[in-house]
Amino acid sequence: MTPVDSAELAVDGPWQHRFVPANGARFHVAVAGPDDRDAPLVVLLHDVMQDWWSWRHQLPRLADAGYRVAAMDLRGTGGSDKPPHGYDVPTLATDVARVVRSLGADEAVLIGSGTGAGVAWTTAAMHGDVVLAIGALSAAHPLDAHSAPLRPAAARHLAYALLPSLPERSLTQRGLLPRLLATFGGGHGWPDAATVHRYRRALQVPFAAHSQLEQVRWLVRSAPRLDGRRYHAAFDDVRPVPVLHVHGDADGVRTATSVRPSQRAMAGAASYRWELVRGRGHYLPEEAPDLVGDLLLDWLAEVVRDPAAPPPRKQR
Repeated sequence: MTPVDSAELAVDGPWQHRFVPANGARFHVAVAGPDDRDAPLVVLLHDVMQDWWSWRHQLPRLADAGYRVAAMDLRGTGGSDKPPHGYDVPTLATDVARVVRSLGADEAVLIGSGTGAGVAWTTAAMHGDVVLAIGALSAAHPLDAHSAPLRPAAARHLAYALLPSLPERSLTQRGLLPRLLATFGGGHGWPDAATVHRYRRALQVPFAAHSQLEQVRWLVRSAPRLDGRRYHAAFDDVRPVPVLHVHGDADGVRTATSVRPSQRAMAGAASYRWELVRGRGHYLPEEAPDLVGDLLLDWLAEVVRDPAAPPPRKQR
C-alpha cells in the first residue's frame, strides 16, 4: 500500500483550507462564511473513520446563512497533526477549545456527529466558557454511552477494534471499511463507491487509521480506570447550554430509544430539542444532507444571534 499525502484530502469547494495552531499541535480546518469575527462561529466535528469532508454539504449552507463555519480535522485525522499520544477525549476536547480561540472567537456552537458529538459534549463540560450550544448527531451522551446498548453488529466490530494492529490493516487494505459504513448507515444506496474510496484514502494517510482507533480504544479501556472516572466527573458541574439531539431510526450503532439522555446528562442542557430522522442511519450529514441542513439552520436561529444583525452595542 502506498501512503497517501494528506494534501490530497484538501479538495476544492466553496470553502478555504487553513491550518491553525492549538494545544501544541497544528490542525486543519475547512472554513466558509464571512471573514468577520463578529459572525457567529460554528465548528463541525466528524465521526471516527471520517474527516472534515463528511460536512461538505452543510459547510456552504451554514455559510450562506451568514455563519462562520469551520469543519475541523480532529487530532490524528486528515491534515491535522498525528502525534503518538493524546487520543483520549479530554485532550481532543482541549484541542477543540483551543482551535475556537485560534480562529479568533470567544465562543462557538459545536456540532458533532458520532464520536464527534461526544467530543462536543466534553468540550462543553471541560471548557464551558467557549461553548455557546451543542448539536449532537447519532450519539449517546458520554455519561450514558456505557449504559446505552450497542446493536449486535456494532458490538462485534467494537470488540474487533480493540485488537492490536489487525484492525488498522483491515481498514486500509481490506473490505472492513465499506462493511462498517454500510452496517452503521441506513442503506438506501449509501455509501457509494466514491465515498468509500475517499474515506479509505483518508485512512491511508500515515498513522491516521491507528490514531482514530486509539480514540475508540480509549473510550472502552478508560471506563474502569481513574482517568475514565475523572472524565465522567467533569460532567458533574457544567454550565448548561442549549442542545440539539438528532438520531436516525435506522442507525446501525444504537437505537434511537437507547440514546435518549438520562436525568444526569440532561443537567447540562439549558434547553433540549430532540429530532428523529426516519429511514436514515448513523451518518446523517451525508445520508440526509438537506434535512440536516434544515434542522441545523432552524435550531441555530433559536440559539444564536441573527448573523445578519449588527453586533450588540457594548456597555460603557
